[in-house]
Amino acid sequence: MQLNRRNFVELTAGAGLLSILPGCKSSPGKPKADSHGRQVSLTELEKAAEAPVLELEGLNSPLVIESIELLRKGREYILRVRSKDGAEGVAIPNSRPDYLSPILKKLVIPYFIGKDARDLESHLFEVYRFRSNYKLQGLALWCPVAWVEFALLDMIGRVSGKSIGQLLGGVVRRKVPFYIASGRRDSTPEEEAEYLSGLVAETGAKAVKFRLGGRMSKNADSMPGRSEKLIGLSRKRLGDDIDIHADANSSYDPPKAIEVGRMLEDIGAVYFEEPCPFDHLEDTKKVADALTIPVAGGEQEY
Repeated sequence: MQLNRRNFVELTAGAGLLSILPGCKSSPGKPKADSHGRQVSLTELEKAAEAPVLELEGLNSPLVIESIELLRKGREYILRVRSKDGAEGVAIPNSRPDYLSPILKKLVIPYFIGKDARDLESHLFEVYRFRSNYKLQGLALWCPVAWVEFALLDMIGRVSGKSIGQLLGGVVRRKVPFYIASGRRDSTPEEEAEYLSGLVAETGAKAVKFRLGGRMSKNADSMPGRSEKLIGLSRKRLGDDIDIHADANSSYDPPKAIEVGRMLEDIGAVYFEEPCPFDHLEDTKKVADALTIPVAGGEQEY
């Protein structure tokens, strides 16, 4: 099967996104399997990632960005873009504009004003270079960039009459599975297992995610023995039909992460997220190489 834009998006969404920050390359590792079971190398993934994605047929006239505004009502935000021809697009940011709006207004918006929105893919690289923004890479930069990107995609979609799924190469599926997540670490294993069971009953979710460790805690648990007991108890309480994911939020060094990961393997967990400090890439690779379940990460980088 030829790896193209459509099945690249499908594969990376299912297997965990590779790092695609400008100038960053993935190191060799375990090949990924696509939706047809074929092994796909990182070289193939990177080649597909570098190919154009947006389907812009029919957009023959420039779509020049005239304004980008961050609007606020109470604690809610909307980012709105407008073209010189009056087209509009909007995006709903997360809560981070409370403290990232100066970066948005001083380092991101000025780059986009006057640019043709049809060139969005190249803009995402150039804004990275603009005013040395690459020195700020991480959530502080990429959240504001993403808000603008989403609003521009919305505007392009409105003008072209296409959904964002169509713009990104075609709709892959109409329904997607989801997990319900708990962010708690102050609960006992018994309380957490009961809480997770309640979330499943309330939402109908077929998967859950819970927290392990103490969060950037150098192997310390949030309470002694909580993580080890919760792993086994969660499977007993939820049964075999619920998929289990676990997130350590950078809690462990490699030996401890591998120990905890083995416990997750024993209960058939889907993946182990951020076992080691997120910027300790070599440590994370040691854990990934030692375990049979996938190790997830990357949310802090982009």
